[in-house]
Amino acid sequence: MIKYLLGAILALAIIGGAFRFESNENSWKLIILKEEAFYSVTNGAKRIFNIVSNLIPGSELSGSSSIIVEEN
Repeated sequence: MIKYLLGAILALAIIGGAFRFESNENSWKLIILKEEAFYSVTNGAKRIFNIVSNLIPGSELSGSSSIIVEEN
C-alpha cells in the first residue's frame, strides 16, 4: 500500500516538473526542485480527491472531508 502511495507522489512530482536533469562532459546531475514538487503533489492530490468525491456523491466522504494546505 505504501509503495503505491509513494509511486503516486513520485508520478505527480514528475508530471509537475519537479525534476531537472543537467549534464556536462564530466558529470550528471538530477536536481529536485522542492517548491515545484510540493505544489504539483498538493494540486494533484486535490484534483484526485475532487474526482473521487464527485464519483461518490451520496457518501460521507464527499460532504465531510476537506484538504487544508497551509504555507509557512
